[in-house]
Amino acid sequence: MEALGIVVALVALLGVTLLVMAVVGTVKAAKAVAAKVERHSSNAQRAVENATLRAKTITKPGDQGRIAGLRLSLRTALDSTRQVLQGGLPQDGQLGDALQLLARLDSHAAELDAELRLLEREPMSSRVTAKLPELRERTERITHSADSLRWAAQDRMRRFADDELARLSKECQDEAGALRHWTPAEPAADGTEFAAGSAPTADARSAAASADGPADRRKGIGAGRQTSAEELLGLAAEPLSRLADRLRKPNPAGPNHR
Repeated sequence: MEALGIVVALVALLGVTLLVMAVVGTVKAAKAVAAKVERHSSNAQRAVENATLRAKTITKPGDQGRIAGLRLSLRTALDSTRQVLQGGLPQDGQLGDALQLLARLDSHAAELDAELRLLEREPMSSRVTAKLPELRERTERITHSADSLRWAAQDRMRRFADDELARLSKECQDEAGALRHWTPAEPAADGTEFAAGSAPTADARSAAASADGPADRRKGIGAGRQTSAEELLGLAAEPLSRLADRLRKPNPAGPNHR
């Protein structure tokens, strides 16, 4: 009975654990989906606002159009810089510092955008005209700072890309040179080695000529004239000539004299 109770308790504990894990997984999935939907909705809302501001700069002349242009330039500079920094952060961790500076700029830009939005609804044109130069100067400062971060990040990434391309080109050239040595070295007649297809050195040519000399001389025995019997028998030329002279002399005792 005790063993059965332990088994039941373990099964119940396992069931509770699985239920808790399922609940936790469901909650995490719901939060991830909500965050994704919120991110997409905020991006869509910002895209709609940018389109509206762009339309106002064209359709509304005067101060209202200028205010819309300031808001649009402010958003465009910050969004472009954020995209560049976030895109290069996985390859260059130092861009994280630039992202922190951009976040501080973003907070100032949000305050400025709120002031510009209030100025759009300001009924007194004189106040709008008086406040607009100050707000334009603040907008230019923020946009210039954001542009400077974006340009510096772009130059940094381009420099890194150029350096990497230079190293890759050097490695490709080295590998191409190694791939061209496809034939092994072949031994020459005197034991020296040189690669196939390459011209032998002067020492190798002289060694080959000395090795071929006796063979050439042996081949030249019958070259240029007919070989005599004495030369073939290896006899000296002078004793043979004296023997021939004695044979040509007449015998004074007659042919039967001994």
